[in-house]
Amino acid sequence: MTAGPRVLCRIKEEMMKKKFVFIGAGSLEFTQGLARDILSFDSFRDAEFHLVDIHEGRLGYAAKSLEKLIKAGAYGATVHATTDRKKALSGADGVLVTILQGGVDVWRHDIEIPKKFGVDINVGDTRGPSGIFRFLRTAPVMLDIIRDVEQFCPGAVVLNYTNPMALLCSYLQKQSRVNITGLCHSVQGTAATLARWLGADPKDIWYLCAGINHQAFYLEYKWKGKDAYPLLREAVLNKKEIYNEEPVRNEMFLSLGCYPTESSGHNSEYNPWFRKRSDLIEKYCTHGTGWNPGVYAYILNEYMEKEKTWEAEFKKRLESTEVDLKRGEEYAASIFNAIFGDHTPFEFNGNLPNTGLIDNLPPLACVEVPALASGAGIRPFHVGPLPDHLAILVNTSSRCEELAIAGAIEGNAEKIFRAILFDPLTASVLSMAEIRDMTRAMFEKNKPFLAYFKSLSI
Repeated sequence: MTAGPRVLCRIKEEMMKKKFVFIGAGSLEFTQGLARDILSFDSFRDAEFHLVDIHEGRLGYAAKSLEKLIKAGAYGATVHATTDRKKALSGADGVLVTILQGGVDVWRHDIEIPKKFGVDINVGDTRGPSGIFRFLRTAPVMLDIIRDVEQFCPGAVVLNYTNPMALLCSYLQKQSRVNITGLCHSVQGTAATLARWLGADPKDIWYLCAGINHQAFYLEYKWKGKDAYPLLREAVLNKKEIYNEEPVRNEMFLSLGCYPTESSGHNSEYNPWFRKRSDLIEKYCTHGTGWNPGVYAYILNEYMEKEKTWEAEFKKRLESTEVDLKRGEEYAASIFNAIFGDHTPFEFNGNLPNTGLIDNLPPLACVEVPALASGAGIRPFHVGPLPDHLAILVNTSSRCEELAIAGAIEGNAEKIFRAILFDPLTASVLSMAEIRDMTRAMFEKNKPFLAYFKSLSI
């Protein structure tokens, strides 16, 4: 018996070398980690890697780093580095986006301007005034990338790691039919942390997690089939070292009943409870999770210093004889493998449009929900409603994001102001007039990136 045409097509497809494009490949450590994971699958041992970055120096080192990785693993893969995005994208199977629009001299103002007005931002890459302006700078660049995907590889699977995740993904998902999913490591990372606190093997843990990026909750968290929340609550209440590791998140867990996915540093700026007064910042935000009021200055200085030392650091990495070939915990490679590798199904949490997935969050907003990757593509699961009290918190953030997205699509500055107006932390600190003045200052500082707005007057 001979194989039919469909079977032959499938066999031919699986025998073809797969092409992966990294946009923003100058992030050396992240690019190498994701490429290492892809190469760990037999289906991709001879893959083509096309690296794209606007910084030719970093791009060159990224290419050398992957060549070193390929040699160490005796893979048959090849590496191609270019600043020509369109050329790289032609015929791609998988696209990974890890860009940063504007350097330290730009994004520092996302935190420094609100700080002058009394809004103490911690990380500033997700939502609120800082996250929204980071989004506004990045949105047109991301849309250009997706338009190129539409033209040169419309069937590609696009995985985005660029923040602010929900804002960017929803913005793109509303304007393109490209298969784009946002990925973050906070869900699997936090699940592992909670397992460690319980003394459990992560393999014995099962959870149902849903919400929006950086503000999702474990609606169920089970250890060997049994509800683990009573044990976790006992550990948080009675073990000081556990409470102090994540003071903000542990307070949220004790009051809300479900554990949030993102770190205390991030969560402290998404709500009105922890950063509106100096005494609260001292109590909850100074001594846990590695994110405290002094961290921003450290990060800023570190990044400024890296602009001078990055090349020496890259050379040092290349000269090292150590090469890690073990697959990491990021989702991307397993998703690619499930869809167009050996088709082993893979379950993960992804950022996708809310097509009835979470009943009490805005329709078509970007939500973070369980999904299954397989040869049929990416299929999200219906979660149902969030508990009412969690829906209040998450709806506020999601609706602010959706308003900011509408403002970006329409070039409407007033909608941006109103999205910031209702940000929980900002509103807990400033009056309406003060929020308008702060937003004006941020528009002025970001003016070179916002030519797509009709007017910046508010």
